[in-house]
Amino acid sequence: MARTVKGGTDARRERWKGHREARRAEFVEATIRAVAKHGPDVGMDEIAAEAGVSKPVLYRHFADKSDLYLAVGRRGTEMLMDRMGPAIELDAPVRPRIQGIVDAYLSVIEEHPNLYRFVVRKSFTDRPVEQDVVNEDKQLIAAALARLLGDYLRAFDMDSGGAEPWAHALVGMVQNAGDWWLDRQSMTRASLSDYLTTIIWHAIDGLLRSAGVALDPDAPLTTDLAGGDRHEGPRLRVVDVEEA
Repeated sequence: MARTVKGGTDARRERWKGHREARRAEFVEATIRAVAKHGPDVGMDEIAAEAGVSKPVLYRHFADKSDLYLAVGRRGTEMLMDRMGPAIELDAPVRPRIQGIVDAYLSVIEEHPNLYRFVVRKSFTDRPVEQDVVNEDKQLIAAALARLLGDYLRAFDMDSGGAEPWAHALVGMVQNAGDWWLDRQSMTRASLSDYLTTIIWHAIDGLLRSAGVALDPDAPLTTDLAGGDRHEGPRLRVVDVEEA
C-alpha cells in the first residue's frame, strides 16, 4: 500500500511540475509578445495584460523580474539557434554558406528588434544576474564556427590553432554591425549581409592563399570531415594559385 501511495504522490508531483513548466513557457511567449508591442522597456503590467493574468500570478511562476528575463533570454537563444544551426550545418559552397550564416543572424534581429534590445540592455532586471545570456549566445555561435573552420584548416593541412580566435572575431564583427544596422537602418538587410559576407570571404581567401591554396567560392564543398580518409582532403574545385 505504501508503494502505491508513494507512486501516486510522485505522479502528481510530475504532473504539477509539467503544468508549471508549461505555464512558464506560456508566460515567456506572452512576454515576447509584450516586448514586441511595447518595446524593450516593457513593464510587468503590460506583460501581465498580454498573458491575461494578474501580476501576482506571474510572480507565482517566476521568482522576480530577473528570473523572467533569464527565461526570455533562453527562449531567445533557442529562436536564434533554430535559425542559425541549419545555416552553419548546410553543405554548400563557401561564399553562399557564409552568406547564409550571416543572413540567418541578421534575419532574427530584424524580425525581433525589441526582443534583441530587451535581452542586450538588461534594463528589465531588478537585480544583477549571474548568467550573461548575450555572451552565452556569442560563445555558442563562436564554438560552432570554430569547429567548422578548424575542420577545413586541418583538411588542408594548415594550422588550426587560430580557428577559435578567428571565430570569436567574426561573431563580434557581425554582432556589432548588426547593432549599428538596427539603430541606423541605412541599408537593406540583403546589402549588409552581402558586405559582411565579402569581408569574411576575403579574410578566408587570404588565409588559404598564404598556404598556397586558391579556392573557388562558388565550388561545391561536399566533404565529410567526420569520416573517411582525412588525408584525401575535401572534395572541391581548387583554382591554381598562379592562374587565379
